[in-house]
Amino acid sequence: MPFTPSPHIQQILDNLPTRPGVYLHKDEDGKIIYVGKAINLRNRVRSYFRPKVDSTKTEQLRRRISDIEIISTDTELEALLLENTLIKKHRPHYNIRLKDDKRYPYIKVHWQDDFPKVTVTRRMVRDGARYFGPYMSTWAVHQTLDLLRKVFPYLSCSRVITGEDGRACLYYDIKLCAAPCIGAVGKEEYRAMLTGLMDFLSGKSTGIIKQLKARMERAATQLQFEKAAEIRDQLKAIDRVVAKQKVISTSNADQDVIAFAREKGDACVQIFFIRYGKLIGREYFLLDGTDGESDETVLQNFITQFYEDAAHIPREVLMPNAVSEAMVIESWLRQKRSTKVSLQVPKQGNKKKLVEMAANNAADTLATLRQQWAADRSRHVTAMAELQEALALPTPPSRIECYDISHTQGAQTVASMVIFTQGVPSKKDYRRFNIHTVGNDDYGAMKEALSRRFQRHREALAGELHAPSQIGKIKKETAWGMLPDLLVVDGGKGQLSMAVEVLREFGLEGEVPLVGLAKREEELFLPNQAESILLPRRSQGLFLLQRVRDEAHRFANTGHRKRRAKVGVASILDSIPGVGAKRRKLLLTHFGSIEGLRQTTLEEIASVPGIPLKVAEAVKGRLE
Repeated sequence: MPFTPSPHIQQILDNLPTRPGVYLHKDEDGKIIYVGKAINLRNRVRSYFRPKVDSTKTEQLRRRISDIEIISTDTELEALLLENTLIKKHRPHYNIRLKDDKRYPYIKVHWQDDFPKVTVTRRMVRDGARYFGPYMSTWAVHQTLDLLRKVFPYLSCSRVITGEDGRACLYYDIKLCAAPCIGAVGKEEYRAMLTGLMDFLSGKSTGIIKQLKARMERAATQLQFEKAAEIRDQLKAIDRVVAKQKVISTSNADQDVIAFAREKGDACVQIFFIRYGKLIGREYFLLDGTDGESDETVLQNFITQFYEDAAHIPREVLMPNAVSEAMVIESWLRQKRSTKVSLQVPKQGNKKKLVEMAANNAADTLATLRQQWAADRSRHVTAMAELQEALALPTPPSRIECYDISHTQGAQTVASMVIFTQGVPSKKDYRRFNIHTVGNDDYGAMKEALSRRFQRHREALAGELHAPSQIGKIKKETAWGMLPDLLVVDGGKGQLSMAVEVLREFGLEGEVPLVGLAKREEELFLPNQAESILLPRRSQGLFLLQRVRDEAHRFANTGHRKRRAKVGVASILDSIPGVGAKRRKLLLTHFGSIEGLRQTTLEEIASVPGIPLKVAEAVKGRLE
């Protein structure tokens, strides 16, 4: 049956502009499910609703579109930038996107400061700092820095550098800091050293090695053997880093080499980072939403998303195939780099070999990852099968819910609900309950949490009976309508009996399988069964239950700490005469925190609208 857009969509299609811009497809809940850009919005958006479309993905997408939002731009480049921003913000289901928004670690040189320190970060911001990376792991970053710090003894502390401190820290004594804090080096000398570090991280190691060798020989000639030995050790450290950098060409090539591999809906992109003719690093990235998309579309989407936040824009980007918007992307990259950038598809020679090598690496990486994923799925299947057999469950427990309690002597009690689906955490379905009905009573807290959970289930069912068109939304937004295949409570027979009582109250006894997991001996307790069950120590089923229980414990503790911190702030202010909920909110909103309030003056507190002088004096006196 031919597809026909709704009257609302048809009205939008009839009034589309012919300008460049971005379009946002939304579902019936108003959620953005796809973001796209176009040179001509009218032609591009209307193409989704032709009688025949070019892919199954487009067919699925258009059947979910309930509304379309249009944002016009002056140029195609502006549309590209806006599209990137919106994809990053909303992560629409049907867009190609970097999987899990994984943030890789970078080395950050705080160049905006007079005496820059060097740190490791996963988030780049436009603050004047210089970033180097990405690196595949934090371990790789620290290993690199541990070696380079012997050559470039940079700051890593948070001291305010005046050059007049009485003494330096331990790092100065072990020659891992130049100690500008005590004036051992001045600003110009320290920044020159950091420039050498940044040059090295950029791939310019040859000049630095020559300088060090000259200094070593000069020190030896002047009979400064201790200094010569120190420089020799620095050269050894540099050699260990340089040994990992493969020489690609004799030219000062500044290139990124991009290639990818795809298999059954999975896509892996490999990038080689070549600086000054040396391969200084390589990383892989996984993509979501590539089903039904062409290689050109996959490559183009990756390039625009990766270089949006890249630490360095190279002079050349080598690719396996051309992209239709190459000129727009080049223009965008040129703006970011401030000099010319070219996208190239090499047909022969060394550049083509580099692309082929990257493609082979991408294929090998994807094959290895798919083997790991298959092994993980196999372990999950084994774990669920073992639990089904050990606990006499009707089916393998594909959905496991676990509950735990956290409090401090009965105060600020929080219960957690975590959910694992097919052996994997489903964090979007996690929930916390602030416990109100009991104090220092774990059993009572467990009863309240479970009662509230299954009351929500009852309400979801009532919604299904009275408003069938809304139940999909209820389930999607809260997941309360789904019952677990296995309910786990952290604890022994006491917690188990409380859970049985709640299930009986809601008419779910016997319908929801239940088990208690006691931590001391990792015993499993079942309702109406005197003897506990001990799974084999290396059982995949036990490992799965332990992971679920530990995750529930972590999630409960995190919620408890947050609640305790909020109550701590409130209790300090609430104990001050004249400060109630309204004034407490005014003070915290104005000064940001208790610490900010503590550091301010009496006059500044009294200047806040709604805070009388007497109250300001009481606040200042209490905090001091």
